[in-house]
Formats: sequence, structure tokens, C-alpha cells
Amino acid sequence: MRFVCAVTLIGWMVPTVLIGAPADAAPANAEPAESPAPASEPRTRFTNALDLVKVTVTVRDSKGALVTNLSAEDFVLSEEGHAEDIALFARAADPEGSFEDREKALTLDLGLLMDTSSSMEPVLRLSQQAAIRFLDGVPRSRDLLTIFFDRDIRISRYDSEHQQGLFERILSTRGADVTALYDAITVYLSRAEEAQGRRVAVIFTDGEDTASTVRFPELIDMVRASPVTIYTIGLHAGAPTNLRAMTASATLRKLADVTGGGAFFPTSYRDLPAIYERILEDLGAQYVLCYEPENKARDGKFRKLKVSVKRPGLRVVHREGYFAPEPAASAAGSDR
Repeated sequence: MRFVCAVTLIGWMVPTVLIGAPADAAPANAEPAESPAPASEPRTRFTNALDLVKVTVTVRDSKGALVTNLSAEDFVLSEEGHAEDIALFARAADPEGSFEDREKALTLDLGLLMDTSSSMEPVLRLSQQAAIRFLDGVPRSRDLLTIFFDRDIRISRYDSEHQQGLFERILSTRGADVTALYDAITVYLSRAEEAQGRRVAVIFTDGEDTASTVRFPELIDMVRASPVTIYTIGLHAGAPTNLRAMTASATLRKLADVTGGGAFFPTSYRDLPAIYERILEDLGAQYVLCYEPENKARDGKFRKLKVSVKRPGLRVVHREGYFAPEPAASAAGSDR
């Protein structure tokens, strides 16, 4: 018997979530079922708390090589064109750390989202191999949240001691039913809000959505408001130049670009090592910049961020911005 619960995301209704299923049994350490959220819960957006904004950054030189030896003094950070003072700074490549909360700031909270819908069936074997190879190479995260999705969304949490069971689960998946990609990402974003470290989602999908209640513009707003960095692994069956595949690829690129991540489109197992090397290099070379914005207004507006470096010839990648908190009256009763 499987348990069904409806969850309300801050800002939008989250679709039905399944915890466990007969054909895809959850491990012993899977999350327990949640109680249905009250229908009257306020519908406000994800927002950063105004006291501290965290920005995850990667830097590359003109040849594409990662730059890992920068200090806080090398960065210039601005919000809506106004320069901000960097209050806290950490870099993943620095074993000693730059401030006492370094471990909290750099802890990797990883989300793995795997499309198990019928459209993935022709490339499911490649998707399974891709997911397992990635997990085998990624540094052990403190907490690994997995979401398998088709029409239903199935959630489990794993720690580093139980990830072998996840490999077996991935290999047992079968492609079936329609695709609720946007809903699955929405559910992940709601769970990732609880994490304090670097939040990274890796999504294995063809990029098509045929069943979500959340629309793509709404999803992009939520992604913009969240500190999650998204990497997409786009797997297409058939010609990548047909209209459906091109639209799906554009969707995956947009999700990655908005968050400062990356979009990749392997065509065979041979393409995977280079992709994972790129993602793992990114994770091992990231900087975390934290600042207290001078603009204290609780206006719910989107605020654009710009991070640059003083050294010439370097390219900085980071998320586009964040949403300020809603006015106190609108945010009453919310989780933020």
C-alpha cells in the first residue's frame, strides 16, 4: 500500500507526492508520509531572509579553466547596481576555510531527480547508467534527496552509508506514464529550502512535460527565488533536431542558466565521463559569498545580482538574483 499526501509549496500548490510504492519500494530510511497541508495556507513565494544573502559562484579563465585561488578582495558584488560588502566568504578548494561557518556554507546538499515516464523508455538504460556513474563519482553529500517522477512523484532521502541501495533502486526503474517534470522540480525546491549548505540538483530527463500543474513561467520564478544550482542531463530518443526535442532542450538550458549551473546532452555512454568531470570540477571550485543587503525593504520584488572579479579575462557564473521577502502582512503565517 502506498501513502499519498498533498503538500503546499510556499507560493504555489505542490502536486500529489507519493512516499513509497509497491513496484518501487522506498528504503528503510525514506521520509515518512506527511499530513495534508491546510487548504488555507498563504500562497507566498520563496524568499531569502533579508539578514544574509548567499551566492554560489564559479570562475573560469579565457580558456575555460576553473580559477580556485581567489580571495574575497578579488570579488565585486552588487545588488540592483549597488555595491554590497561581502560579509562572509568561503571556497571549496580551501581545506582550511575562510570563516567559522565554512562547513555549513560549503556542505553539499544534493538532489537527484530521475524521469521515469514512458517518453524516457528508449533511453532509460543510458539514464540509469548516467545516474549511477554520477553518484559513484560525486563527493559524499551530507544528505541526498532523490525524486523519481512520472505522473507520480516519489521522494526518498539517503545518507552516505546507504547509497548502494539507491544504485539498486535506479537499476530497477521502468519507464511508464506521463511526465510531471515541473511539478517534480517544484517539490524538490520546497524540500531544498530546509538545507543550509550548497544546494545542487542534477536532473536526468528528456525535458518534456506533459502532466504538471505548475506552468513553466511559474517554475522559472520559483527557480529564480531559490538558491539551488541546477545541472540538467538531457537524454533524447530520436533526432535532437526535431521541434519537440529542441523545445525540451531549451527548457533544460533555461533552468541551468537561471541558476548558474549547466545543461548537457549526452548521446551515448561515452559522453558521460566528460560531463561528470565538468560538474564535479564545478562543485570542487565553487566560492560562497554572503552579504547583508543595504536595501531592507520587504517588498517581494526580484533583485538582480552581479558578481565580477577584479582580475581581467575571467568569467563568473552565478544565479541571476533572488526575491526579497513579502511585506509583513502578506507573509504572516508563512515559513519565512
